[in-house]
Amino acid sequence: MYTSDFESLIDIVRRKNRVDQGSDWSNGSATYLDEVRKELLEVEEEIRQQRLCYLEDELADVLWDYLNAIVCLEQEQGVSLERVIRRGVGKYAERVAAIESGEAWSSVKVRQKRRLSEEHEAGASEEA
Repeated sequence: MYTSDFESLIDIVRRKNRVDQGSDWSNGSATYLDEVRKELLEVEEEIRQQRLCYLEDELADVLWDYLNAIVCLEQEQGVSLERVIRRGVGKYAERVAAIESGEAWSSVKVRQKRRLSEEHEAGASEEA
């Protein structure tokens, strides 16, 4: 269920991005990142109000704005939504497996940060 719905949402986000290209209301990722911040405040309010359908609606808004920000960053910074998702899967699969096996969360984070730094350095040396 999630996969096809998520793919449908991404398709709609990409369609919206094409529409945004011809409009003057959007300032790219900055617009959507600002909206994410606003929507998170609305999520907190709905948690306090304990209104489930409103909470789910606000969470959908956070997801929408977050995905739109990433798609804008694809154009602005060369980010890849697919790589972001792959990185998230790899990163958190490793972290959860580590804590399930008794390793400290901080230990796996240090290892991951070291690998990320090495990846960055390798990319920087390739660009030079």
